[in-house]
Amino acid sequence: MSSHGPISVVPPAFLEALAAVRRTSCRSELRLEEIPAPARLAPYALALAADVHERVPRSALGAGKTGSDPQSVHGEELATGRFILLHDPAGSALWDGSFRIVTYIRARIESEMGNDAMLGSVAWTWLVDALTESGAKYRQAGGTATRVLSESYGTLAERNDTIDIELRASWTPGDENISAHLEAWAEMVCTFAGLPPLPSGVTALPHRRFS
Repeated sequence: MSSHGPISVVPPAFLEALAAVRRTSCRSELRLEEIPAPARLAPYALALAADVHERVPRSALGAGKTGSDPQSVHGEELATGRFILLHDPAGSALWDGSFRIVTYIRARIESEMGNDAMLGSVAWTWLVDALTESGAKYRQAGGTATRVLSESYGTLAERNDTIDIELRASWTPGDENISAHLEAWAEMVCTFAGLPPLPSGVTALPHRRFS
């Protein structure tokens, strides 16, 4: 958490938002942790990082592997993201409010879907649907979806080409129920990772698995 001043002067609205974040329940496949928040975007900020990894059976990796799960260990990263909650007690005309949520999600996808011209539109629709289904009220939403092609040459020429989808979005919460917004974003990270179950009407995003 980032704040410009001692904890005793942190606005009650931001403290309530932090409490809502702590109450939020996310899927067990999602690893969520607090990270340093940006200091220049707002007087008060909270930043969270999340990632989803493929679960690899321990038997497939051979002896000598350690980890907290006796049956499986973390494999390839399927999706990652950032959730940043900003608060300016004075309000912001650009935000149309005193809170703003900024998010980022990235996942590697199959090349066939990566070449689909509708991919960006679909990714944005998934976010809107996740917010709606979680009951998160919002306004002033905007974002960009980017496809990133990585090609290897020279000594790395044997590597397969890869395509990542990146979704960057921000919106102003329509109420103080920050927990619903975090739940929607966390579900989106899992959706990008291709994890079932998914919200009604949403198709899993294929992800590339490496041998």
